[in-house]
Amino acid sequence: MARVQPALRRKLGLETLERTPDGAGGYTESWRQLGSLWADVKAGSGREVGGNDLELSSVTFRVTVRASPVGAESRPLPEQRFREGDRIYHILSVAEAEPLGRYLVCTTREERVSA
Repeated sequence: MARVQPALRRKLGLETLERTPDGAGGYTESWRQLGSLWADVKAGSGREVGGNDLELSSVTFRVTVRASPVGAESRPLPEQRFREGDRIYHILSVAEAEPLGRYLVCTTREERVSA
């Protein structure tokens, strides 16, 4: 039986959080782009939570990318994120998509706040 390859048609930036000491015992946070990956993005379930004049919409996505070796900067990790323009996908987990390890499946969450 032939395996169906994912359609890697969307270009996503892979970003990691960097913390820099602020000199007063704390730190500042900023996101640094590590590179770009071609991905197959599929929507999962969603939910909406409201309160205090704000609504938070949260949707999970399965993002499939070509695998990189363990330890490579181009290999996604939980707590990193993908960016596609104004859209942000927070990476929750990463697993090999199939036994040969050619692709990785990242479970992500996109959150949007609206007033």
